[in-house]
Amino acid sequence: MHNLIALFNFEFFRNAFLAAFMASLTCGIIGTYIVSRRIVFISGGITHASFGGIGMGYYFGIDPILGAVGFGILSALGIELFTKRANLREDSAIAMLWSLGMALGIIFIFITPGYAPNLMSYLFGNILTVSKNDLLFLLFLSVFTIGFFLIFYRMIIFVSFDEEFALTNNAPVRLFNSLLISLVALTIVLNIRVVGIILVMSLLTIPQAIANLFTKRFDVMIFYSIGFGFLGSVIGLAISYLYDIPSGAAIIFTLVVLYGFIKILFLLLGRAHPGASPVRENSIKTEEGSKPKSLKPKA
Repeated sequence: MHNLIALFNFEFFRNAFLAAFMASLTCGIIGTYIVSRRIVFISGGITHASFGGIGMGYYFGIDPILGAVGFGILSALGIELFTKRANLREDSAIAMLWSLGMALGIIFIFITPGYAPNLMSYLFGNILTVSKNDLLFLLFLSVFTIGFFLIFYRMIIFVSFDEEFALTNNAPVRLFNSLLISLVALTIVLNIRVVGIILVMSLLTIPQAIANLFTKRFDVMIFYSIGFGFLGSVIGLAISYLYDIPSGAAIIFTLVVLYGFIKILFLLLGRAHPGASPVRENSIKTEEGSKPKSLKPKA
């Protein structure tokens, strides 16, 4: 324990600790939205498509994360465009952009002059190499995400859980769907440095799965997800230091073990967990389960 506390004397570990907190914060909020909307597959497509932006970043000599941000957001909006207006099946659009992003990333990295860059930190992540610039990006994302959900929480719930009813009330459904899917892309890309392209989806889904063992309310699930995400990240960091293994993989492994432990605990206690039913926002349903007469947001 003394050795672990002594690690805070090193700047790289303090940066990693702050990154773990902000990653848990952003992924806890956005991950709850993803899981509740059942768009995990779309998010997976955005995650892998962003690899194209990393390759372009290396080729054009810019920060690969900035390249991934642009490519990830365009991919997210492209999925929305193809599925809503081009009459293309959602899974087909995701597969096309997923494979296109990976292909472009490989091509641009291959034609980049000089030695091929080490992609392990982008594929599997290394939270111990997080820089001050990465922390600034995560801080901006955290503040923006919290502010966006606080200001537009009612509208987000309105649009997300009953899109058809929102349309009949003249709610800006398309605008908010585009904003939210862009925020999903931004969250995915800026957290790549923490756990990598391959593992980032786990940070967006496993804490939410643990949270859903305790609650089915959208707002409460956000707080649980943030807490369990941060707990898993800190324990994963400690395991990574003690056993000299990759930090991203250690964090995800810790979260999976935590989920399994709590799930088994509920089974041993012989009772169903409170979040056994699918997550839903409590404000969408009345106590009797009927739909309110109007959910049109107030001006």
